[in-house]
Amino acid sequence: MDADVIVVGAGPTGLMLAGELRLGGAHVLVVERLEQPTGQSRGLGFTARAMEVFDQRGLLAHFEGLEVAPLGHFGGVQFDYTVLPDAHFGARGIPQSRTEDVLERWVISLGADLRRGWEFLELQEHQDRVEIAVATPRGVQRLSAPYLVGCGGGSSAVRRAAGFSFPGTDATRTMYLADVAGCGLRPRFLGERLEHGMVMAAPLGEGVDRIIVVPDRAPDEERERSVSFAEVAGAWRRITGEDISNGTAHWVSSFTDATRQVTEYRRGRVLLAGDAAHIHLPAGGQGLSTGVQDAANLGWKLAAQSRGTAPKGLLDSYHAERHAAGARLLMNTQAQGMLFVGGPEMDPLRALFGELIQYDDVKRHLAGLVSGVDIRYDTMTGGHPLVGRRIPPRVLAGAAGRTSTMELLHPARGVLLDLAGDAALCAAAEPWREQVVTARVRAEAPQALADAAALLVRPDGYVAWAAERARDAGAVEGLGAALHRWFGAPGAAGAVQGGAAGAARVR
Repeated sequence: MDADVIVVGAGPTGLMLAGELRLGGAHVLVVERLEQPTGQSRGLGFTARAMEVFDQRGLLAHFEGLEVAPLGHFGGVQFDYTVLPDAHFGARGIPQSRTEDVLERWVISLGADLRRGWEFLELQEHQDRVEIAVATPRGVQRLSAPYLVGCGGGSSAVRRAAGFSFPGTDATRTMYLADVAGCGLRPRFLGERLEHGMVMAAPLGEGVDRIIVVPDRAPDEERERSVSFAEVAGAWRRITGEDISNGTAHWVSSFTDATRQVTEYRRGRVLLAGDAAHIHLPAGGQGLSTGVQDAANLGWKLAAQSRGTAPKGLLDSYHAERHAAGARLLMNTQAQGMLFVGGPEMDPLRALFGELIQYDDVKRHLAGLVSGVDIRYDTMTGGHPLVGRRIPPRVLAGAAGRTSTMELLHPARGVLLDLAGDAALCAAAEPWREQVVTARVRAEAPQALADAAALLVRPDGYVAWAAERARDAGAVEGLGAALHRWFGAPGAAGAVQGGAAGAARVR
């Protein structure tokens, strides 16, 4: 075997997954067909929940000058996302190239084996492993590992080779994206609809504008394709009457509103994450952010499976939890597409939506949907309001001083928060000390963690179990059941942390 897990694709999803696997103790090999990162940045930020995921691993400090945008939109209708606690429209102005650079440096520091210029060709799944063929600068080579994860984007070769079903809706239009200099465009932050289509423009600094052009015509084809700046400038002129052909394009691309999701995120020893599992209209930075969350959900589970410590059904919970989240992503981006780029026939719906969004309940619902902070997994462990939800970022105080919920998750291990000094709960968790850290802390404001007496938090930051009262007679039994379900048998063998095992290198 060449690794415990082979990851195909070194975009944000593949890199995040590689880091999570390394923290979980798995030897991971990443193959990427590009010899160097493109430097292109379709995404210019990430959502509130993705920001929390990065914070859980101590990565936010690497995004210098990071700022969040409280104001956002849904389908072009603007509102304040902070009406929902912990929500915002996301970190803005962070090019995807910067996100990839931060993640690549992180995974290399953890000992991931990243091989650039290695293109996936085909796979064969065996009873105990997956074998793949890759084209390398030295010819075709074969690699094998117990598990393979496709993170190669919407055109995933792994998805096709493994035979995943990818149903959905075909594209209704082709859209163009470009960063252009020297055009002096007036901002159109939320888009401007005209007779022949819709355009957006936003300044990126130093005379560069990000533009999106949405012609009102049927697409030439569903898949992304090569496009010239002359084609983009022509479409811009047909819609706006403005000539930008004398500008300079730093890069151009095209995309569509095709919406698809695989029927299963796992087929035997092959799994998919990010755009390989779901494609949709880009809206609100949700694509990159959802891929990062897929990786955070899958990484610790697949690492435990690789170590042989995973309880029965743990790896299957990846599909159960993330397929549902992906379906809501597709639903909300399709709805935004209708509002955002639809023609005059959508004007009555836009008017009605503009009225509905005046209600705070509607704002809170939409803010939670787009930001990702409303995701709730079915853990079947009680009705406490935090169970199944992500642990919110909160400051905590303990004997060693101040810490935070995010800081305690940096090692990517489970965390038992003993918030009421319950020695019996701490003793019950002791046999799982290799997988779960016990923190005797208190929240600076009890309501900050919904008045819980204790919380069991999974490595991905989601609450698996909660005690609502201190020294509850049934709490020890409930905690034990939750520990068994998510972390397996107590004292299970296998290193939890990746440490320095495996040489860090890029080929």
